[in-house]
Amino acid sequence: MSIYEYRPLLIFCVILAAALGAVLGSFLNCAAWRIVRGESFLTGRSHCARCGHPLTAAELIPVVSWLVQRGRCKWCGERISARYPLTELAFALTSVLCLMRFDLTALCLRNWLFLCCLFLLTLTDLEDMTIPDGCHITAALIWLVFLPFTFTGWRDAGLSVLSGLAYGGGLLGISLIMDRALGRDTLGGGDIKLFSVVGLYLGFVGTLFAVALACALGLVFHAVLQRRNSSRAFPFGPSIALAAAAMLLYGEPLVNWYLGLLG
Repeated sequence: MSIYEYRPLLIFCVILAAALGAVLGSFLNCAAWRIVRGESFLTGRSHCARCGHPLTAAELIPVVSWLVQRGRCKWCGERISARYPLTELAFALTSVLCLMRFDLTALCLRNWLFLCCLFLLTLTDLEDMTIPDGCHITAALIWLVFLPFTFTGWRDAGLSVLSGLAYGGGLLGISLIMDRALGRDTLGGGDIKLFSVVGLYLGFVGTLFAVALACALGLVFHAVLQRRNSSRAFPFGPSIALAAAAMLLYGEPLVNWYLGLLG
């Protein structure tokens, strides 16, 4: 059944996707915070970062709790970063867009889980300049597990694997050459692994567009940091993740147009 066949179903699914997206966005934000600090995100209750007081269910409602508490901890008065409601809203929107693009299909669930990985590594890279290997491994396993449900032929599956290997190996080689030529690190290992995983999901042409878009976004973000006179190193992972998400959701028409030009 398609969500577009019955308007009440469409409205219900969109609301449900937004609610689940906000909840998952909150979880991913918490997971990123704990990963960066070496804590487990699978055990232990959510707590205030300052006073350590466990949060109640009423304090964990995405966006609403932050607004009700006026952005402060109920127990110690510590200001709660706007990052929390913003990430919850961002992933709520991402979830709705994924549903609208892929409908109620296995492909939708697979890509939604991949977007979770992209979202998590974006948060960790922004905060600590690290992309956990677990994100790469999880994304690759998701692609493999869903392969029987999204299978379109051995040729397509083989090309996806070759695409991942080609981009990972190719960018590794280019990075090593540039490192030697410039005398400094140019592309992190996490970024190279991420491009390799993106190759599984987008294929050769789609990933090529993602690389170009990621570089463009990277230049924009770098220019913004330079204008702020920031001396902080520049994380490239968020640019790659945003480009991959954009191509995953809306890249097919662009790729088809490009392939049409090639005949």
